[in-house]
Amino acid sequence: MAPTPSDARRPRWVYAEGTEPDPRFTLANERTFLAWIRTSLALVAAGVAVDVVDLGITGGSRRALAAGLVALGVVCALGAWVRWARVERALRSSRPLPSSPLSVLVAVALPVLAVLLLVALR
Repeated sequence: MAPTPSDARRPRWVYAEGTEPDPRFTLANERTFLAWIRTSLALVAAGVAVDVVDLGITGGSRRALAAGLVALGVVCALGAWVRWARVERALRSSRPLPSSPLSVLVAVALPVLAVLLLVALR
């Protein structure tokens, strides 16, 4: 007997629960996941650029800012995957969509990093 689509998909802890939701909702969830991945890539690229491009920032400040941007990018990518999985499970179980601290984290961390950049440029 061939496995059904829900049996063959990974991660099983997401797809083993509930029933198939409307494909439009699943596709919207995937688009949101990809938007967070693009944000993550942009943060990592910004961190690399801060480290490589001579902005006139001293070594320690430059490295700290670059590391902060790269770390935020990594956290953003991991958070995007967790968010996608939690939303997919909620859709499959007809439960309310869970909240995610990801947007709050990025909304707080980016201004902090921007202020650090402005201070380092003085």
